[in-house]
Amino acid sequence: MKGYFYLSIAVISEIFGTSMLKLSDSFTSLLPSIGVIIGFGISFYCLSIGLRTVPLSLAYAIWSGLGTAITALIGVLVWGDSFTIDSFGAIILIIGGVVLLNASSGHGENAAEPSR
Repeated sequence: MKGYFYLSIAVISEIFGTSMLKLSDSFTSLLPSIGVIIGFGISFYCLSIGLRTVPLSLAYAIWSGLGTAITALIGVLVWGDSFTIDSFGAIILIIGGVVLLNASSGHGENAAEPSR
């Protein structure tokens, strides 16, 4: 369960870093640019900790899939990005893929435990 906690922190900080990337204006605004570095730094660090117990394929699917879906929703709600039926379908497919990978992973926390 600890691996999923770190994975959730990785997703949240990745979403933060991506949102700051939009605000950074191509890294010309200092504070949002620092936010990008901090957000992605925390994200990669927590993802690496989560990979101790969560299988790589599942962890990456959750990290990238949920990050993409939630960032797309933030784009629509905060930045006024267009939202079409195609966008909605794509987000549903992303979330569905994460759910299917999770269902097929075996849920074993020690499944990713490397053999020594």
